[in-house]
Amino acid sequence: MAKFISEICGLIDSYGGRELLMEALCQSTKLVAGYHANKNPVLSQRCATVSSKIAGAKATLRLIDDLPVFQYTLNYGLGECEPDRMTALLGVMSNVVDVIFYPIETICWLAEHKVFDVRNKDTWRYVKTIVCVISVYLNLVRTLRSFSLNRGNLNRQDVVTLARISLELVHAISILPIGYLWSGKLSTFQSGFIGTLSAVLGIYQILAKGRLAK
Repeated sequence: MAKFISEICGLIDSYGGRELLMEALCQSTKLVAGYHANKNPVLSQRCATVSSKIAGAKATLRLIDDLPVFQYTLNYGLGECEPDRMTALLGVMSNVVDVIFYPIETICWLAEHKVFDVRNKDTWRYVKTIVCVISVYLNLVRTLRSFSLNRGNLNRQDVVTLARISLELVHAISILPIGYLWSGKLSTFQSGFIGTLSAVLGIYQILAKGRLAK
């Protein structure tokens, strides 16, 4: 029990772990809301409200936690640590898109909470979802490229990484405006399930990496 509590505290202390915990809470409450949509509409609505509040709190934390993203981008540079130029290019493109995404998300959050007035709020939300999908897609292509170069050295963590990013892409596309692939076609339960599973896999990876480092 003490070890479990220590690992959770470690997650809370880290930028990536804290974000994944918030995402897991947000998506799991959405999952419950979808499950009870017809059985218990009142409970479903309450869970949906909680999920929305957690998503807002997550966005608030990002106002503070954006700095590690910029630091990682600066440290990554032009991808000199990557095995080939293609992987490095994908890494640089992914980092640039991430750097663009976080300010856009912040503007959407500030507009939603009426901190300041923004024209065409729907346009800003549309751009945010498009940039999010591009970010996840580039991350997936970069991961597949790395796997192709290390085909004989793949391990369980690599398989989990591929599964997690694939789920992230499915989820990201599902929240695009209706008309794009399967956007708008997933139920609240399905969307919550995919989001929860993706976050849980991410938490598992962080915990597994920490155990291996000890």
